[in-house]
Amino acid sequence: MRKPQEPSHALTPQGQLAESGLNEVIGYHLAQARIATTRNFDEQVRTPFGLRPVEFTLVALLRDNPGATPARIAKALDVTAASVTMIVDRLSEGGLIRREASTADRRSQNLYLTAKGERQAAEALRRVVAGEAERLDFLSFGERALLIELLRKIARAR
Repeated sequence: MRKPQEPSHALTPQGQLAESGLNEVIGYHLAQARIATTRNFDEQVRTPFGLRPVEFTLVALLRDNPGATPARIAKALDVTAASVTMIVDRLSEGGLIRREASTADRRSQNLYLTAKGERQAAEALRRVVAGEAERLDFLSFGERALLIELLRKIARAR
């Protein structure tokens, strides 16, 4: 006996496999959506700037939070302090960020973008936002705003 034909909305975007068992799994849909956003990121940021997603995020966070400490960055990214140290080392070697000893706690450092880092962060952000707008042009402004709001709610649950 043949399985009934699944409606097109219950098929994977590529490969056309039935996915109705996963229909209510938010993580599955996030993973599927991430495929499209990762392709955009690769085209707009990874290839031209050589930044991995976590590096791009760190640079973007520093753009909005100059002087943030590695500990605060680690908490925001949900990574270990050792991971942040490795990322900061790489970005520092690339001339994108600089470390300064904290005036409040000499054991701590504050992180800042260099002029090169500021330029690259601004351009990378501009490119990724423009690429998403083009790739996801089927979303209305309201749908995009709602999607971002809902994703923020999910992220706050961690």
